[in-house]
Amino acid sequence: MTAAPGATPTIVLVGHGMVGQRFLEALAERGLTASHRVVVLCEEPRPAYDRVALTSYFSGTSPDELSLTDMEFIREHRIELHLGDPAVTIDRAAREVTARSGLVVRYDTLVLATGSYPFVPPVPGKDAEGCFVYRTIEDLLAIEAYARSRAATGAVVGGGLLGLEAAGALKGLGLTSHIVEFAPRLMPVQVDEGGGAALLRTIEEMGLSVHTGVGTQEILVGEDGAVTGMRLSDGSELAADLVVFSAGVRPRDQLARDCGLSVGERGGVTVDEQCRTTGDPRVFAIGECALAADGRVYGLVAPGYEQAETAAATIAEDERAFTGADLSTKLKLLGVDVASFGDAHGTTEDCLDVVYSDSRAGLYKKLVIGRDGTLLGGILVGDAEAYGTLRAFTGSVPPVAPESLVLPAAAGAPALLGPTALPDEAVVCSCHNVSKGAIRGAVTEHACTTVPEVKKCTKAGTGCGSCVKVLGQLVTAELEAGGVEVDKGLCGCFGQTREELYEIVLALRITSYRTLLDRYGREDARGGDGCEVCKPAVGSVIASLAPTIGADGYVLDGEQAALQDTNDHFLANLQKNGSYSIVPRIPGGEITPEKLIVIGEVARDFGLYTKITGGQRIDLFGARVEQLPLIWARLVDAGFESGHAYGKSLRTVKSCVGQTWCRYGVQDSVRMAIDLELRYRGLRSPHKLKSAVSGCARECAEAQSKDFGVIATSNGWNLYVGGNGGATPRHADLLAQDLSDAGLVRLIDRFLMFYIRTADRLERTSTWLERIPGGLDHVREVVVEDSLGICEELESLMTAHVANYRDEWAETINDPEKLGRFVSFVNAPDTPDPVVGFVPERDQIKPDLPLLTIGHRPLHALEGSAQR
Repeated sequence: MTAAPGATPTIVLVGHGMVGQRFLEALAERGLTASHRVVVLCEEPRPAYDRVALTSYFSGTSPDELSLTDMEFIREHRIELHLGDPAVTIDRAAREVTARSGLVVRYDTLVLATGSYPFVPPVPGKDAEGCFVYRTIEDLLAIEAYARSRAATGAVVGGGLLGLEAAGALKGLGLTSHIVEFAPRLMPVQVDEGGGAALLRTIEEMGLSVHTGVGTQEILVGEDGAVTGMRLSDGSELAADLVVFSAGVRPRDQLARDCGLSVGERGGVTVDEQCRTTGDPRVFAIGECALAADGRVYGLVAPGYEQAETAAATIAEDERAFTGADLSTKLKLLGVDVASFGDAHGTTEDCLDVVYSDSRAGLYKKLVIGRDGTLLGGILVGDAEAYGTLRAFTGSVPPVAPESLVLPAAAGAPALLGPTALPDEAVVCSCHNVSKGAIRGAVTEHACTTVPEVKKCTKAGTGCGSCVKVLGQLVTAELEAGGVEVDKGLCGCFGQTREELYEIVLALRITSYRTLLDRYGREDARGGDGCEVCKPAVGSVIASLAPTIGADGYVLDGEQAALQDTNDHFLANLQKNGSYSIVPRIPGGEITPEKLIVIGEVARDFGLYTKITGGQRIDLFGARVEQLPLIWARLVDAGFESGHAYGKSLRTVKSCVGQTWCRYGVQDSVRMAIDLELRYRGLRSPHKLKSAVSGCARECAEAQSKDFGVIATSNGWNLYVGGNGGATPRHADLLAQDLSDAGLVRLIDRFLMFYIRTADRLERTSTWLERIPGGLDHVREVVVEDSLGICEELESLMTAHVANYRDEWAETINDPEKLGRFVSFVNAPDTPDPVVGFVPERDQIKPDLPLLTIGHRPLHALEGSAQR
């Protein structure tokens, strides 16, 4: 069939990936969709989706949530989108494109956005059953299906960006995972030897096996034709049931080759600075299929977006050129922040390196500085918090010494350097090439007053999202500089901050959310039901002050029950298949054999999955909601109580064995850990609290990565605060040293209650300590020196908490009315949830998650990769 050429000129886009969608948006912005017929030929069965976030599918993100395409946009601009119908031939003489379905479209302008395909090394066995690539949603569905039915061990060929994501996905599917990288380090393009070493240590600690400096020689295949392992270039072999090839990509330029367009020696359709192909001005190429005018094929989304905008501008006869792009990247791989920007590897002549490395914490930070002090580039592993500001300063001389930009607060004077110090020409959003000046202009000239409004106006923050935090700081600063009062209220219901609401509740002894909302909420919120932001926040405030203000501290009593987050509703952590986990408190990690036996018997009798946690506790997974009271009745009867793993409260106080057993110990760390955990158990706070006590300076309990950590000295105890070992690692700062037992407890009491009093909603102590005016020095003045004269009150609040503590589960199982909530279906209380199922694995259980299928497509890997 042949589409009849209309009176209006026709633009044909081949490929509908992230870059292709951005091209369509750029056409619409310039009015070209109104003056042109736009036809899109896409190989995949779905419109453009976020390939950068592809791995999030394994953490619960659906393909619909990954989508970048608003179908209303497609309809509004009359774009003819043909899914599952790729272009197969191009006739440049007739200016026609033929699709796989037989559709023939005549074009006036043709844009190739076919993307890239995964490179699979030509090794024997590469086509065996159990070999996959990692490029599309279909690839992920096929990997998931095979992993669930056929595999226990997986191997990833390639230790780059996608390779590490693929390895994390395999681990998440329950497979023992290996990474094989030919280069001497992981992510060789983005990080140097030091950064690679830090990344390697962190990834190996996660339980993944890494093999660097070796290549894959052969995929070993069994008699049934399925993968059984890999033979490496050093002669060793790996047992593996599943292999994922993630060894780089190659431009998808076959269509261009077949129709006689010029391509580079190593692939890529050659284009000029306007993204026109060198052999035909009617044909453009953008994204990963294009060999840009600077001789480079760009594999990042930001340059692809620039090329898309350049092509659209050229079609609209606007002046624009693509001469190169920023290759800066910031990613979270396996939970580890990794970023590189500018001349990360220090190739500039006479450049100097400023390096901070902490192998124990998995931190590596390097800045490349020119002789004149110009920031040329850098690498950040383990902590990329400063990426947005540092990248924007690249090419200029920062207003502070380079070392202050990488040193943590505990290692030297931190630089109080924020995005407001950036020059206006600094690029804040590299995905859309948006400068600080453009963001300021959106506020001052276009009357934008919120981050979403600035995003819509400038497109900043709508790409990879790494600049959103800087964007928010710039918008706030610009509004305040213009005399605009910035609304810092907790939510749409309250104009006050969490700290202000805390003071109101404390001063007026308000014990009800409804009373607080009706008296102090925004005018239009009074009498309403509140929102999901303020209800749990106020519930936490009331719970933390309950003994002092006369409220019932039990979080499921009366109105309090309606304020709680999902986990608090059932006093247990909700898991991905709808089951719950049980975490009994084991203070200091010390437990008797009798109690261990009870946990084992409970797990056996209820068929629960058991796991030792990083907090020195035992986690029991797989309980149905109706089983929770039965399980806890047995645990409480054995002397256990809630570990509050579900709440924003104290989790654990880890400990080493201390001087009682260890020849290096100088204090009884176990006793102190138990005392602290029993003192602060059940303390509701803005975010979870973690602690640890080490019996000597060898620091086996990792106290400096906790919200409050204690390290023994020969003279007493050192107290560290504001640490965090999670997604944004931070070393704790020394608050006080050589404290007595009583002095230590007194300072922790004050510190915790001051944090609970002044922190924002869901703000960890690490973030709070850096945000609060004056930082650590101010906190020390308040809780050590009593500069505000509130220490007596802080201690009194903690004393009231300790005196009135009650175990939530003990109260629950003794109250028939409270037990009534523990059912899957209110109208059928004896019916278990049929969706909650399990399958065996390693002599235990794991969730039986239904595979995501779309329509009735078979789950198999597509050849090559989708046309992007």
